[in-house]
Amino acid sequence: MERATTPNRIELALASVARDASTCSACGLSETRTQAVPGEGSPTATLVFVGEAPGAREDLVGRPFVGAAGRLLDDLLMSISLRREEVFILNMVKCRPPENRNPQRSEIAACAPFLTRQLQALQPRVIATLGRHALAVFAPNAKIAEVHGRPYAQTEREQHHGAVLFPLYHPAAALHNGSLRPTLERDMAALRAYLSADTRKGAGEATLREVDSVPTRPRSETTGEAE
Repeated sequence: MERATTPNRIELALASVARDASTCSACGLSETRTQAVPGEGSPTATLVFVGEAPGAREDLVGRPFVGAAGRLLDDLLMSISLRREEVFILNMVKCRPPENRNPQRSEIAACAPFLTRQLQALQPRVIATLGRHALAVFAPNAKIAEVHGRPYAQTEREQHHGAVLFPLYHPAAALHNGSLRPTLERDMAALRAYLSADTRKGAGEATLREVDSVPTRPRSETTGEAE
């Protein structure tokens, strides 16, 4: 999902973040990284995916979501007629935590200015968080098992740089727990429906039935939390 705009200013801002992240020493991850992984995608994307942190493969090549979870994300994007070149994909933490452990609070805080600058530059309509750790950055009290697959009900656009939050399970969770894959596929289809309704509403074309068909209230499920 892309918008018609001149991308030069946005590209310059994103390039500045990438340069600063590559030389950042604000936390200990700078001592163990191969390289920073700032993110990639279209500078005019209206949809931004926010993951947790780079893994081993990402640390080597400097690109987000290029391992097994990334291949599943590509498949999920294709299932809703999108390519990664049409969206923007990044992580809340730009350097790989050792042994792929969860990022520490101090590391998340150290990277927070980069995430803020990226979202300010991109100004997406929708931020799709991937996993509970990314969700916690935007909605600390939300539980992914209760809010996934729909716009987060407590989100105010102005709280997230004008974007609506749309929580999803992390693709890695579906790889570790195969029963989550149908859920993730349904959630991606719901994301596509929301994007379509939001785009048409912005153009004054969406009907009330189409907009109301996208769920906005949290639901409870028996599925436990996952990445």
